[in-house]
Amino acid sequence: MSTLTNDLFKKALDLNENDRATLAGILIESLEEKPIEDVESVWRAEVSRRLQELDSGEVEAISWEDVKACLTKRNNE
Repeated sequence: MSTLTNDLFKKALDLNENDRATLAGILIESLEEKPIEDVESVWRAEVSRRLQELDSGEVEAISWEDVKACLTKRNNE
């Protein structure tokens, strides 16, 4: 770790928990390749598509209990 990075890290540790979390989020976001222009509209479209599939009967919802049982069984095999 460079001296500058080490100094920044030490200063970041002096921040309160909320500010450290905010800084961590900003740093992680800075590593993303190319952000989606309008992520909110992309999520809305995805949710709408999934609701339409459920409403039409094209897909069937599975309860968390069934999913958990299936995963537990798979892990025990």
